[in-house]
Amino acid sequence: MCGASKIAYRPVGLALGAVSGLAAGALFKQAWKVLGHDEDAPDATDEDRSWPEVLLAATLQGAIFAVVKAAVDRAGATAVRRLTGTWPG
Repeated sequence: MCGASKIAYRPVGLALGAVSGLAAGALFKQAWKVLGHDEDAPDATDEDRSWPEVLLAATLQGAIFAVVKAAVDRAGATAVRRLTGTWPG
């Protein structure tokens, strides 16, 4: 892909990143509820939560974010190839 095409894809990539962050946050919130924990996931500085609970929440949130981001990025790149005939990476 030429430099101009990569630059043109950059705003699309940023928008997809924002969408993936929102989607990942919503999925994490639902997953935390399904696991039977409180309504809100613990923060690292939440004094009333245990180490295992805080670390479990962070692990789950990170895994969900990584999977959603990869799926959205891959879908965006595939759509760009369909539209332009070139891969945006």
